[in-house]
Amino acid sequence: MTRIPSTQALRALESFARHGAVRPVAEEMHLTRSAVSHQLRLLERDLGFALFNRVGTRLILTSRGEAFAQDVRGALTQISGSASRNAAHGLSGQLTISCTPGFAASWLSPKIESFRTICPDVALSIITPRTLDEASNPEADVFITFSNETLTGVNVELLKKVEFTPLLSPALANRMGNVQTPADVLRSELLHLSEREDWERWLKLADVHSKPIKPGIIFADMNLIYNAAIKAQGIALGDEFICGEAISNGQLIRPFDLAIQSLKSYYLAIPPAKAEIANIVAFRQWLLDQLPDPGT
Repeated sequence: MTRIPSTQALRALESFARHGAVRPVAEEMHLTRSAVSHQLRLLERDLGFALFNRVGTRLILTSRGEAFAQDVRGALTQISGSASRNAAHGLSGQLTISCTPGFAASWLSPKIESFRTICPDVALSIITPRTLDEASNPEADVFITFSNETLTGVNVELLKKVEFTPLLSPALANRMGNVQTPADVLRSELLHLSEREDWERWLKLADVHSKPIKPGIIFADMNLIYNAAIKAQGIALGDEFICGEAISNGQLIRPFDLAIQSLKSYYLAIPPAKAEIANIVAFRQWLLDQLPDPGT
């Protein structure tokens, strides 16, 4: 290779490695799909080795392409961290928070003004990831994920454990003739987060051995589940931490005391290259002060 590849091409490769398709890369970078494809072709040419296998119209990263994309991600994170450190005079500069939609809508957004009071000169951006466990976007400084602890390439800290219990709207409860026993939930549509395993675990705990009449809808985010539950579309296996306000104002009711521990929790993830940046240190401390006990 005789020249350094363009930053835009490197960003396109890193984004493709996360998303696995050209369309979401184009949306993320605000380019056309043809422009993204052109950038990737030029990058391959400049590097002098194959980044992709082409299967029909699809692009699939080669093993060498995956390894290079990981190196690019690390380099972009280092560059972003250096820029933030040099731009931040005291508690100022930019801070981009990647946060799951449910946590962002129900908890972070209503409370973020108190952080703004502490750090008024920090320019905040809150973005939502494409998956609940994403912690690799180099454009983000910190990540609030719903995941397990095995995130790689970042410093991981538990924010909040999650318990799931059935939640439904009063309108749906009335339509069903009230929900008095755990088996009654099977008379409604069950709403699922990512997979159906959590409901299966709760039904086993409740000693309900019948199968649901309908398989139920699977949603990508808990916020979508709560909106469907509030609109009486089914029964959510919900997280009281996130939907506490909906319970307190009567939009959702909890018919049983039975709850299961989620296999995932909310974690704070910070790239090591950015862990000592002043405004990130301040945000981490504010977040931990707001959530002093991860187990409740």
